[in-house]
Amino acid sequence: MNVWRQTLIAPLVTTLLYIIVFQLARGSGDGIIRGGDFEGIAFSDFLAPGLLVMAILTNAFANTSSSLVISKVQGTYVDFMMPPLSPLELTIGFVAGAATRGIAVALAAGVVIHLSGLASLPVQNLWAVVWFGACAAILLGEIGAMTGIWADKFDNNATITNFIIVPLTFLSGTFYDINRLPSILRDIAYFDPFFYLIDGFRYGFLDAANSNIALGAAVSGGLALVCCIGVWGMFRTGYKLKA
Repeated sequence: MNVWRQTLIAPLVTTLLYIIVFQLARGSGDGIIRGGDFEGIAFSDFLAPGLLVMAILTNAFANTSSSLVISKVQGTYVDFMMPPLSPLELTIGFVAGAATRGIAVALAAGVVIHLSGLASLPVQNLWAVVWFGACAAILLGEIGAMTGIWADKFDNNATITNFIIVPLTFLSGTFYDINRLPSILRDIAYFDPFFYLIDGFRYGFLDAANSNIALGAAVSGGLALVCCIGVWGMFRTGYKLKA
């Protein structure tokens, strides 16, 4: 919160700009989706949950990756390596911080979107909103932590962001129903882990989805667990943190 303009307000504005621009781009029609798994749902209501997850993903990743890269470049990582903190405590601390930022941005954006009338966000399945939102925040916090520990400079961090995180986010059904894609692209989308996070979170609001929700919940939770073990292992061995 010491840099709330950067960590909270900036991504909030970006999310609002996305939903406004996409609504304007659709023209003056009734804005109702025709066909597919989301038949009869307003496009703005379809778009809003995807944008909230995208905000969680990008901000959770940025929090841990940038914090760790900066600490390595400035040489201040000894401040958290020297105290008697276990690898598990370090993992929980960094990931929880990232998850908090991601969820805070999404909550702020959701409140503003709903109160402004840009979209309605009626919760149909609370468990899905909580589960997939939490998994998105935790998973990307973990991936960000692994990236920050691995990266030796800001260019390495930017490479992961620009060529992995952003493409996976944009191609995961954030802005469209993946069933409208050509069959080969639709099949590829099912291998995108971010797709299950977005589809499951959207199901929590719309009670409609492109995929099997139970499968998505298992994939999301499993990936979060695997990446948690990965971060813990990197802290335990001191990978690129200990001389």
